[in-house]
Amino acid sequence: MWAALGLLLSFFLVTGLFAAPASDEVGYSELLQRVRQNEVASITYNTQTDVIVAETTDGKQFRSSATPELFADDTGLFEDHGVEYETRTPTPNLIASLIPFLLPVALLIGFFMYMQRRAQGQMGGIMQIGRSKAKTYSTEKPGTTFADVAGYDGVKQEITEVVDFLKSPERFASIGARIPKGVLLVGPPGTGKTLIARAVAGEAGVPFLSVTGSDFMEMFVGVGASRVRDLFQSARKMGRAIIFVDEIDSIGRKRGAGLGGGHDEREQTLNQMLSEMDGFEATEGIVMMAATNRPDILDPALLRPGRFDRQVVVPLPECDERLAILRVHSKDKKLADDVDLVTVAKGTPGMSGADLSNLVNEAALFAVRRDAKQVHMEDFESARDRMLMGQRRESMALSDVEKEIVAYHEGGHAVCAAVLTHADPLHKVTILPSGMALGVTQQLPEERHLYRQNYIEDSLVVRLGGRIAEELVFGVISTGANNDLMGATELSRKMVREWGMSERVGPMAWGGQGQVFLGEDLMHSREYSDETARVIDEEVERILREQEDRCRDTLRHYRPGLDAVAAALLEQETIAGDEVRRLIDEAQRRADDGYRSDPAAPATPERAELRPARS
Repeated sequence: MWAALGLLLSFFLVTGLFAAPASDEVGYSELLQRVRQNEVASITYNTQTDVIVAETTDGKQFRSSATPELFADDTGLFEDHGVEYETRTPTPNLIASLIPFLLPVALLIGFFMYMQRRAQGQMGGIMQIGRSKAKTYSTEKPGTTFADVAGYDGVKQEITEVVDFLKSPERFASIGARIPKGVLLVGPPGTGKTLIARAVAGEAGVPFLSVTGSDFMEMFVGVGASRVRDLFQSARKMGRAIIFVDEIDSIGRKRGAGLGGGHDEREQTLNQMLSEMDGFEATEGIVMMAATNRPDILDPALLRPGRFDRQVVVPLPECDERLAILRVHSKDKKLADDVDLVTVAKGTPGMSGADLSNLVNEAALFAVRRDAKQVHMEDFESARDRMLMGQRRESMALSDVEKEIVAYHEGGHAVCAAVLTHADPLHKVTILPSGMALGVTQQLPEERHLYRQNYIEDSLVVRLGGRIAEELVFGVISTGANNDLMGATELSRKMVREWGMSERVGPMAWGGQGQVFLGEDLMHSREYSDETARVIDEEVERILREQEDRCRDTLRHYRPGLDAVAAALLEQETIAGDEVRRLIDEAQRRADDGYRSDPAAPATPERAELRPARS
């Protein structure tokens, strides 16, 4: 409409500019004078505009104006001097005359049509608000298969039955078996639950409807339930299909669970989903899959047999699975010959598939920063340090005193980690500021599924090593052990309250303080008395005091090694775990040789008892 209006205005402007050729304007008396001098050849008079256009004998034109009476009186003069005169009454253009009247009407009509279409669009949007927002992945598109999912052989084997049922449901119907209606994928974030669900659809060759739990929530009442109905209707029209709901905990939380659990709209959406899952038979060919990392907050009615009656745990990958994941994400990367993915997999325990993908990408970014043509092993080391310890703060400059304190603090952590038998292996120690820390002692945890008490106690000693080292060397402690003390206190409290590792408290366990919105009560009540709380606090203090004394004895015995590690850190700023163990062994050997050469020195069998088998 605006383009048409612009064209119309430009047409009038152009016609106004080029309507008449440029000519001279003279008075009527001068026109008559030129006629008497025989300089005018012809005259044309416009009766509507009273404009006279005269043409001279040499072909030039000029203009004048006169009333009709004057022009009629002088026609005899024109005839006497042989001037051809003509009177014209131009016929008005009907369209040009109607345009000034039709243009406002056309603008009003166009405005009302625009408003009507806009209102219809809004009404259409309101009518469409109850439709499902599920994304449909049809069989024509390239699908994801189990070959694209590295590792997780146990998970693949467990959900192979779903694939077999979708491929040939008649096999199950002929023998009377029914496939689970719902499969719930449970696991930590980043383990590939959504990828596994797409792989099931790709293997079965059926449409895949993907939707997240938050897509059901809107500001309008009843929209969530309407979208659930539309989602299942769309799946039934496709015949065999997979409905995948990601982050189902956003709508599947326990109903009536205190604060945050009384949202009527969310509960109505959950009720509609429960009724829809009961509404289709197991032989219809529709399988519902969902993913969550919070199965503890789901409503029990959602997990009962007949709905989500099969839970598939997708755990963090083991070493072999991490190796397979690294190989998948390294396919399009130019790796150098010195890259050993087996070593990288062993050095990344606890990382999920998303973490490993980010690790490979970070390594490639480090290679780009170095202007390297390939990704080397040092890039993987830098990427792992970046993810575990944070970005190195090059701009922070420590004073000499602070640097020495940080060196002995990190040296205390490193010595305890290197000499204690049950501690995690020491990988690296640095006094370069990284992330929020002034220095970092990095351990690489081994693959563990159970944590024994001696391992936890050694972990407490390692955490307290920095504070005790400052105390032994400088006679005063600093604020650098804040994070260590918080972690040690939390760990010792779990030993007493949850893991039954206190003889005084006995075999009793109380879980952590749960959030209000997870429980059925408005306020969380403590499960034990004030006397028991006092006993728990005393036991936590006892454990910390005992491990503090043990850490102090260990660092006193390995004081030469502590001094050697701190000196190496001040000189090199970063040393590897093997180098820390070598420095400790050499320093202790020199100290023991000097100690034994003194004939007055008494025998100390406890010195040998403190040295474990590792060192």
